Amino acid sequence: MSGHSKWSSIKHKKGAADAKRGKLFSKLARAIIVAAREGGGDPTANLALQNAIEKARSYSMPKDNIERAIARGAGSEGDGDAYEPIVYEGYGPSGVALIVEALTDNRNRTAAEVRHIFDKHDGNLGGSGSVAWLFERRGIVLVPADGTDEDELTLAAADGGADDVERDGSTYQVSSAPEALSGVREAIEGAGFAIESVEVALVPKTNVTVEDDAAARKILRLMDALEENDDVQDVYANFDIPEAVLETVAS
Repeated sequence: MSGHSKWSSIKHKKGAADAKRGKLFSKLARAIIVAAREGGGDPTANLALQNAIEKARSYSMPKDNIERAIARGAGSEGDGDAYEPIVYEGYGPSGVALIVEALTDNRNRTAAEVRHIFDKHDGNLGGSGSVAWLFERRGIVLVPADGTDEDELTLAAADGGADDVERDGSTYQVSSAPEALSGVREAIEGAGFAIESVEVALVPKTNVTVEDDAAARKILRLMDALEENDDVQDVYANFDIPEAVLETVAS
């Protein structure tokens, strides 16, 4: 899980800057709209919507923005947007497996753009199911390790329904079943711990270790290029880059 949590931590910090430009909020709103359109506007009865809201909150998306996105998707402010989810799978440099989740109103455009990004960055787009078996969907809460008592965090997380707490460099990764994510977040916040990010993510079951700076840089460039695409919501990969190398190349 180390590759995921390290990259998620760096991505979240970068996301805070993206949010100021409005680009990230647009993607978060799109996810809320689609979840509300497909499962209704009540988050207590719609797990996908609940998780989309949790993620938006972790990036400090304003409450009014969240409520407007729910209304658009649920239909009280029009018919909602005609986005549909689509998933791409493939391999990047050093044999790293990637899963790209997108929401698009034009499948042909998005497919062409994603394929171009893979080709440009020494990756190979694969077929459906080619790498999905290497990942599992989990609820993930990242908590800064600095000043955090691991035993107290573990107790609070367990009370909320978490399965595991694992330290990875500068963060603790608290994992749970996706349906338990909201309760885990509430328990951790209620115990007074700071939270870095909250999301339902695809977590790798096994990792590919990448210790070479040049190879790591290629992988992160591919990740960045995919995430910069307007239709791409999330990118998951099974790399394990040592923290010192990751921070150097990501900077």
